[in-house]
Amino acid sequence: MKIQILGTGCPKCKRLAEVADAAAKELGLDYELEKVTDINQIMAFGVMMTPALAVDGTVKIVGKVPPVEDVKKLLNAARGK
Repeated sequence: MKIQILGTGCPKCKRLAEVADAAAKELGLDYELEKVTDINQIMAFGVMMTPALAVDGTVKIVGKVPPVEDVKKLLNAARGK
């Protein structure tokens, strides 16, 4: 599973990366965490507000940092469980 954090490196972007990393670890996922900081790449996802989270290339969260439990539910849904 590829988890991408879309953001320029702001505090919220860093927090979303921490939350996503914690959620994936708690679920025991085999994953890669990538931080996308290039504004053109972020815009290519259709994202206008950061931070955003994409799973396997599909944007799932935009403009907020949800709790770890919410991200765990999202990741479980993305892997079909």
